[in-house]
Amino acid sequence: MPGAPTPALHVDPSELARLAGELARSVGVRIRAMREQGVDVAATKSSLTDVVTAADREAEELLVAGILAARPDDGFLGEEGADLTGTTGITWVIDPIDGTTNYLYGLPAYGVSVAATVADGSAAGLQSGNTHDGRRAIAGAVYIPVTDELFTAFEGGGAMLGGVAVAVSTEEDLGLALVGTGFGYTLERRTEQANVARHIIPQIRDLRRMGSASVDLCMIASGRLDAYYERGLQPWDYAAGVLIAREAGAEILGRDGDTLPGEPLLIAGPPTLARKLRDSVAAAYAAG
Repeated sequence: MPGAPTPALHVDPSELARLAGELARSVGVRIRAMREQGVDVAATKSSLTDVVTAADREAEELLVAGILAARPDDGFLGEEGADLTGTTGITWVIDPIDGTTNYLYGLPAYGVSVAATVADGSAAGLQSGNTHDGRRAIAGAVYIPVTDELFTAFEGGGAMLGGVAVAVSTEEDLGLALVGTGFGYTLERRTEQANVARHIIPQIRDLRRMGSASVDLCMIASGRLDAYYERGLQPWDYAAGVLIAREAGAEILGRDGDTLPGEPLLIAGPPTLARKLRDSVAAAYAAG
């Protein structure tokens, strides 16, 4: 599904997607090798269960170095603290390991997410703090090291898995839909999300919780999941994945009928199914 026109920034989004893919793959190969040598927990974030590994930090440093080597005047925003305002209008939003807990435990669902974004006031959901508000991805990549799968997309170019076009599921019946979701790391957020899941499960085929938003969104893009919802995501969690899913034909929705996904709520899936799921999730939150 074509995206909105790319602003006149004198940049080829297909080249940005190529760079994103190269960086995601090279860093993904590195972190998988590090995982085989063992994992060191370097810090915690929102709770004691929300960890940062030494590999997260090294991977972000490698991504930033790769971006600066190729495009020294661009900005970047990273989950582990990388933050620079560039001069070109391009800001790279990066998650060095999306699914760190999976990585810590040796589970396969983790990925490296890299997205090139531009200013867009209508994309207010893609924000962090006050310096990067209102951005949308125009090119991006997600690499899943354990399966050696590289998903890429750029606006208007469709979504690719290993260079082959992918498309979302054609399912329209919520009762037959395999739905993905995710849980937060605080007790309060997980409890809330568990209550929502309790309302949703009787209405769908089944629920999957893989532990990585970028991987979930790529599963939507490739039709391996029919639909997806999650509350509490940050820009680095979904910047590349949303673009990949949208270019594969997904509709991306926020809460209460808006189209601004993000921390309040993100819904993804084929258009008819995404709207049905949004209504069900909204009703589940309203029920408490």
